[in-house]
Amino acid sequence: MGGEHTVAVVGAGKMGETLLSGLLRAGWPASRLLATARRPERAEELTVRYGVRVVDNDEAAASADVLTIAVKPQDAPALLATLGPKVAPDVVVVSICAGLPTSFFEKHLPAGTPVIRVMSNTPAMVDQAMTAISGGTHATAEQLALAEEMFRPLGRTIRLPESQQDAVTALSGSGPAYIYYLVEAMTDAGILLGLPRQVAYELILQTVIGSAAMLRDSGEHPVKLREAVTSPAGTTINAIRELEDHKVRAALIAALEAARDRAREIAADYT
Repeated sequence: MGGEHTVAVVGAGKMGETLLSGLLRAGWPASRLLATARRPERAEELTVRYGVRVVDNDEAAASADVLTIAVKPQDAPALLATLGPKVAPDVVVVSICAGLPTSFFEKHLPAGTPVIRVMSNTPAMVDQAMTAISGGTHATAEQLALAEEMFRPLGRTIRLPESQQDAVTALSGSGPAYIYYLVEAMTDAGILLGLPRQVAYELILQTVIGSAAMLRDSGEHPVKLREAVTSPAGTTINAIRELEDHKVRAALIAALEAARDRAREIAADYT
């Protein structure tokens, strides 16, 4: 599929660069990949590192049949105001702008332009992303399959209705931050219990990696896996009781609701 399409990444920051890198590893030829960058030194860096051609936004719109918008959400209105009218109706527009609905892009693009909304997360940088893909009004099944093909080198993909994207943003888009927060807190707890910081960190890091692998590979429900570690009157059940007494579960639910609500607010600002 990589030889059939020319992909331009508009705004090749961290996530845009990660996508370019993944496409190259998956066998897309560098000659079929374009990028845009604001700073000349960034453009040179991308060309040297990946062998892709860095062009201006107008040339990207004219040359690519898949236009990936990777700018920050607050920069999207100004970009679309100038770029939108120059996009051909048969170009597939893929947005990785967090929080922005496909309707925002459809409003600034020629009528009938297919738009696909993508929400990935930072583990894409180590090919372990979770990427959710949703089609706008005019996106076809074939175009959604193309988007899946583009993001599959970065990890796993899932296709779902756009109405669920704000929940995805809260759960997996922001999810790595919650895991890092938990690792940080457990490392501090290990220090309190008398362990050197590096030892505490290595213990919890491998525990997280191993636990994630068991969740993925065993097929067991997390409750069942937790119960296997929880002996009657043992250490684990005493720790679980403290977590429940401090309403950690309720706090997590409230935190994700707050993230979802903020995603809705961002979308409302542009619709």
